[in-house]
Amino acid sequence: MNYQPPTGHEEDGRRMTQSYTTTTVDQPSDGNRTRNIVIAVILALVIALVAGWFALSATTEAPEKAGAGDQAPEITVIQPGSGTIEGTITATGTIAARRSLPVGVVGEGGRVVSVNVEQGQWVRAGQVLASIDRSVQNQQARAQAAQIQVARADAELAQNNLDRALQLVERGFVSTADVDRLTATRDAARARVDVAQAQLGELRERNARLSIVAPAAGLVLERNIEPGQTVSAGIASAFVIAQGGQMELRARVGEADLQQLGVGVAAEVSPVGSSERYTGQIWQIEPTVDEQSRQGTARIALAYRPGLRPGGFATATIRSGTTVAPLLPESAVLADDNGSYVYIVDKANTVQRRPVETGMITGQGIAITKGLTGNERIVLTAGGFLNPGERVNPVIRKK
Repeated sequence: MNYQPPTGHEEDGRRMTQSYTTTTVDQPSDGNRTRNIVIAVILALVIALVAGWFALSATTEAPEKAGAGDQAPEITVIQPGSGTIEGTITATGTIAARRSLPVGVVGEGGRVVSVNVEQGQWVRAGQVLASIDRSVQNQQARAQAAQIQVARADAELAQNNLDRALQLVERGFVSTADVDRLTATRDAARARVDVAQAQLGELRERNARLSIVAPAAGLVLERNIEPGQTVSAGIASAFVIAQGGQMELRARVGEADLQQLGVGVAAEVSPVGSSERYTGQIWQIEPTVDEQSRQGTARIALAYRPGLRPGGFATATIRSGTTVAPLLPESAVLADDNGSYVYIVDKANTVQRRPVETGMITGQGIAITKGLTGNERIVLTAGGFLNPGERVNPVIRKK
């Protein structure tokens, strides 16, 4: 092929083409620039999504490769051991006099002329509490005293007649029959003296009974008569006295708890509205149980204190003996239709159900009388959310 140099027109065209090409590469247009930016942003988003997907995949696969023990929930457990537990029974009741003595009118009755004591005062045995008018009875006593004098005069005369008759019998002026009649007259006169004296003594005793007296020393709880009041014979409770001032709490105790109590058991009594606590002991357990409430009465003897007011309400804490057993918090003991139970964690860290029998309930927890030795690891809380055989990670709580 023969080479021909370009003509002048062809040279000019080549130069124009080169000039156009150089302009397109070095100075792009605005549309191309925008398109490049959009493409770069899209590529960045795609790269970010791919990287996130790989990170999520790695996170999801990590638990599958981890051990099963790392997934087990942490459960707090305790090992209670065994100890001596002092049982207590809480009961409520009413304060009353241990021996309440109603004092009434034992005489004929009448108008009250004086009342010598007030409620809350201490009295001694035989002290006059009140007096009833006895003006009529005093006149009757005086009349009876005069009758005694008459009877004595008759008896003296009969004795003199008999003495004279005995002197005349020896002379034959008086027969033996007359002596016997005079002797009988003398004896009858003496008997009338005795009768008159007995009647006077009766009147005096009746008069004395118009004074209302304290049958024993103690504290006056009630005063139910006033001066000027007319009272009848046999009124039952003009006064009420607490013998010796001794008090008691008549505590109402459930039938089951009653079996744990006995005479001599100590108790602490706290009246309602008072921060004071009084120490006493059971002196009697009533032999009957109320059919409706299924409760019995334990009578707790208390020494007199001003804060113990008969009729007031009080709470008693009674010591019901001691026992040696594991003691669990209430949260650890569950119950259903089959009875009480706990969850224990065995050596393989799996949950097992264990039936138990409960005993005393104290402020520190519930005594377990059967089913545990105290060395087990027992689930403290959240037992209701566990199932037997479930694997857990036990954390022992220190006592």
